[in-house]
Amino acid sequence: MEPTHDVFNQPEPLTDYNLFVNNRPMRDALRFNAPGLDTDDLDELGVMLGSGEMQVHAMLANVNPPQLRTHDRFGHRADTVSFHPSYHALMAAAAGAGLHGTPWAGGEHAHLLRAAGFMLFTELEPSILCPISMTYAVMPALQGNPAIAAEWGPKLANRRYDGRFVAASEKSAVTMGMGMTEKQGGSDVRANTTQATADGSDAWGARYRLVGHKWFFSAPMCDAFLVLAQAPAGLSCFFLPRWLPDGSVNPIRIQRLKDKLGNEANASSEVEFHGAQAWLVGEEGRGVPQILEMGNMTRLDCALGTSGLMRQALSLALNHTAQRHAFGKPLIEQPLMRNVLADLALESEAATALSLRLARAFDRPGDRQELLMRRLLTPISKFWVCKRGSHFAQEAMECLGGNGYVEEGGEGVMARIYREMPLNSIWEGAGNIMALDLLRALRKGGEVADALTAELAPARGAHAAFDRFAASLPQRIDEATAETDGRRLAQDVALAVQAALLRQHAPDFVFEAFCASRLAGDWGQAFGTLPSTVDFDAIVARAMPT
Repeated sequence: MEPTHDVFNQPEPLTDYNLFVNNRPMRDALRFNAPGLDTDDLDELGVMLGSGEMQVHAMLANVNPPQLRTHDRFGHRADTVSFHPSYHALMAAAAGAGLHGTPWAGGEHAHLLRAAGFMLFTELEPSILCPISMTYAVMPALQGNPAIAAEWGPKLANRRYDGRFVAASEKSAVTMGMGMTEKQGGSDVRANTTQATADGSDAWGARYRLVGHKWFFSAPMCDAFLVLAQAPAGLSCFFLPRWLPDGSVNPIRIQRLKDKLGNEANASSEVEFHGAQAWLVGEEGRGVPQILEMGNMTRLDCALGTSGLMRQALSLALNHTAQRHAFGKPLIEQPLMRNVLADLALESEAATALSLRLARAFDRPGDRQELLMRRLLTPISKFWVCKRGSHFAQEAMECLGGNGYVEEGGEGVMARIYREMPLNSIWEGAGNIMALDLLRALRKGGEVADALTAELAPARGAHAAFDRFAASLPQRIDEATAETDGRRLAQDVALAVQAALLRQHAPDFVFEAFCASRLAGDWGQAFGTLPSTVDFDAIVARAMPT
């Protein structure tokens, strides 16, 4: 056959590069939040996560999704999920980097370092991080049962991943998940119908039998879960292991795996409890506040994860447009494209700044200002950063044109990011839940508002638009009584904090462009509508991944 054409003007893939060393916004944010921080481990992690070998693992884990086995060939219940070897390779890498329970073992800036590593890993593959995130988040809530916390805590922090389906007593490392939502309630967990009946006590405390179901039960191959069920005194939190202390399998029946839009490498399931044994964590009737100790940590990870996905989508767009020529020059040199890329870069850097600032607050539990900021920033970060994710991914995909929309056997990373983006906004409380949580925090008195004022103070006087924007917030907070105002207030508090952070650890051209567009209103309703006075060249150069 005669050749019809040569393939040219197609960009080389973004591979074998250091995700950390070339992420200048992350490095600057870390220097601000923890001056003198040792980032050697992040440097090594960035090399590994940017390697072609790990990118292949990410692709294979997604194109070979988990497989449920409800029964063996003789008809016995099996209730197991099998994964591709690349899934286990990714889990081992995440645990080895200490992205699960390791920060609770101690160490200066442990949560901030872990947060940066979590963001970097998300750039490679986000869906396997579901059990990693829950294993990290469970530790504060698990303290409600000191006996179980003492026995399981060291295994939750162990960096050796063990994916075998065997009793925890035979393993040096374990993972944990959670199950809250049911068919009839969703986020309204107080409508749960799963029943907990007292069944004596033992070394782990008060024991119960659970009968009921969970509609979303992610990562069902974890070694144990925190779940909610109705006890005599009301909705309560329970520790539910897959294997019982006597070496038998707990009767947790996996009904099916969810067929999801994205998050392909992670198994999300529907389960039923047929008299499954569980142990009380905290007090009877106090299940919601007990398990929300875990939920607040996973909300941090939702913001971190979306920030990481934004960074990878931006990097892919920059890599493509720097190599692809159209109309006589590289796409990245076309004025409209530079506006789009600069606008995406601003959004990505602001998300990184806010998410890492929140992570810093978890390293300072004894600091009152940090505790108040943690209470304030958790719902607004989860709300705003995650809300921006889907729009961001669509615009970044458009920079690649049709190539961005094509998956081609899992090679299309941008398409995978686009399908993943909505999840973090939905998981662990959708937008309305976060807005309501913010209003609850603000109704507890002026202390939270005073903490916000102190947080914004370093940027006052630096930009007229910021000063006007920040000055309007105290009165709006004082008058925040209508639930219909919750989303707008969450958005505006997030924007103000992002601007204040960029003033402190980003170049002036980033801060000024952010204030002009996001606070002064010199901006359209789509990415790529920055005012012409913005320093496009400097913003794009700062964001380049290589």
